[in-house]
Amino acid sequence: MNAKDTSRAVVAARMDEVSGWTRTIWDYGETAWREYKSAAFYVDLLRREGFEVEEGSAGMPTAFCATWDNGDGPTIGGYAEYDGIPGNCQAAEPRQAPRDGLSSHAGGHTDPHSALGMGSLAGFLATKAAMEKHNIGGRLKFFGEPAEKVRGSKPIHAAAGYYDDLDAALSFHTFYMAPYCNTVRWDTHCGVGYGVIYEFTCDNPETWMASGEASPIPASHASPRAPGATDAMMQMYQSAKALREHVMAPGQSWSMNETIISHGQATADNIPAQIAQIQYFIRISEVSEADHIIRGLDHFAEAAAQLCHCSWRRHWVAKSRPGLANHALARATYANLEEVGAPVWGEDAAEFARSIQSELGLEPMEQPFLPMISELIDPEEAERQVRAVLPSTQRHFTSDDYTEFCWHAPTVRLYIGRPALAAPDGYAYPAWAMNALGGHSACIDPMVKTAAEVIAMTALDCLTDSDMLEAAQAEFRERTTAEHIPPLCDYAPPIHFRWPEYITTARGEDWVIPSTQS
Repeated sequence: MNAKDTSRAVVAARMDEVSGWTRTIWDYGETAWREYKSAAFYVDLLRREGFEVEEGSAGMPTAFCATWDNGDGPTIGGYAEYDGIPGNCQAAEPRQAPRDGLSSHAGGHTDPHSALGMGSLAGFLATKAAMEKHNIGGRLKFFGEPAEKVRGSKPIHAAAGYYDDLDAALSFHTFYMAPYCNTVRWDTHCGVGYGVIYEFTCDNPETWMASGEASPIPASHASPRAPGATDAMMQMYQSAKALREHVMAPGQSWSMNETIISHGQATADNIPAQIAQIQYFIRISEVSEADHIIRGLDHFAEAAAQLCHCSWRRHWVAKSRPGLANHALARATYANLEEVGAPVWGEDAAEFARSIQSELGLEPMEQPFLPMISELIDPEEAERQVRAVLPSTQRHFTSDDYTEFCWHAPTVRLYIGRPALAAPDGYAYPAWAMNALGGHSACIDPMVKTAAEVIAMTALDCLTDSDMLEAAQAEFRERTTAEHIPPLCDYAPPIHFRWPEYITTARGEDWVIPSTQS
């Protein structure tokens, strides 16, 4: 049995364990910067598997860096993500329902990162087993990457030098967007992700229309109060809504979304709100374009602050760079995917999918899943389809911070099909249906297993095929010589904001938005 066969056998033998681990992380449903249980679970597991683990890497409490060394050889990097999304608390049931004891406002996994992380980990554990059995030298470096949904940890790890010693990096994501299903990215990689929080404070409300009267509260509460921080935030919100129409050329694919982090800290009487924070997240092709948008937001913040008797500050959440192609590593990875084949779903998974269709009043289908989740697509064909809908001038599309690895080592972006339902013409499934599929073991495990096998085989290629690795590194050097973008992160980990989280009270475990238990 060769090393690749050994790795695939290890994945198959450990799938019951891996399935349980996947469901554990899915049930935690923790969200950005607050993945305490999830990170601890990985750290404990990796240590039991023989890795040395640095907890809280780069100053992030829910990050880690795990290493395993088997002597001289290349260093191969990979990672787990484990953050979910607020407002997506769904049980692994074929009906819309939150997990026990929680409301639908709590966190949950959508992609799901629970399976993404365990697919990667299982691949690295299988690689380790093959290295031991076949005496393959090298080093595995496996990262815990929190807060991917706000592009949080990878820019920070990159700037702190954690990726500098990698010889290759393997990035895996579940299928979420056609045509990226059972393939690898070719030329068009993910673009820039900027996250920023604007904070408004009203520190000196007494200077607003100051009165010469002796009374400490003029005119018995009848005088106008200072506008305050909430007013500034709302002014900012309205101004920024117009930004999209004016800063980019027609046809450019980009997005900017906002969310209110906190506001108020005062009553609605005559005392103005003292502080308010609004977060913006920008997905766009180029760093220069993201910087241009930030300049516009800064202007809006300054104007809102002056109008509303406040001061303002900008806090960075994320500055992730665009991706960089590596054809040599991508082609090797896709060759392994061709050997493994696309995931195959059994009758248990199909029956669960039909139950969802029945719950939604649809006629259950004999083949309830989208055909594409069980089909391979050549990366160059996927590239052709993507480029057909993009302007010729747009180099990058969508956003994900795996791109940080691309500037430190040859990096591949692998996609594996996840369960997705076929739909009658004109019908769109509600989000809870896909979330439920991601938590049901019979539905999600085939994707995890396929990903783990491909990751292990590709890691072994990097460790044993010196010609392939040298070609990938030569391509990496050529591309980074032509265009070099150093780490953009120049800020501390943004861990002190009021990110949503689970809390424990006398009522038990709860979400920051109180549960509405029946």
